Amino acid sequence: MSKLVILLILFAAVILTAGCINSKTTLTNSQETQENSINSQEIQENPQKIQENSSVIEITQLDQINTSLKKGPVLLKLGAEWCEECQELNPVLTQVATDYAGRATVVTVDIDKSPKLADYFGIYVIPDSSVIVGIENGKYVYMQEDGNVTTERSTAKILKIEGKEVYENVLDLALQKEKVKSN
Repeated sequence: MSKLVILLILFAAVILTAGCINSKTTLTNSQETQENSINSQEIQENPQKIQENSSVIEITQLDQINTSLKKGPVLLKLGAEWCEECQELNPVLTQVATDYAGRATVVTVDIDKSPKLADYFGIYVIPDSSVIVGIENGKYVYMQEDGNVTTERSTAKILKIEGKEVYENVLDLALQKEKVKSN
């Protein structure tokens, strides 16, 4: 009986802490291996399209991230139109994009419109956000919430709906790191 209670508690915890489950994309070991290997040739399906939405940019290709990285850190949110939690996050990201205009870029990826990007980033739960601060040895470098950087995106993901403060904190850490690098 106690095993059943523990199992139910664990199940409830997963349901309450996770966002929308991406049932259209399944994560495999080969996708995990490819997660950080940057090859923009893989994402040539759509012509390059940038759509501005109150300074949040919807992207469809890795090259768009790479171009934005030249200007500073990139806050990346992966989601979908059908995901209620993703839609709830949009006003927060719009405010962050406004507050950090000229210092950081906020981009979104619709995983239904850009399934190759969803595969590339290993998406299985949305909304899924992270801050990219650079490229090192052909891999994206991510800022973690504790201020450390890593090429392992799995340790830098922000998987649930967070307040503006969480995104601002990670972006501030990324900007501080960038300032130290340039001095």
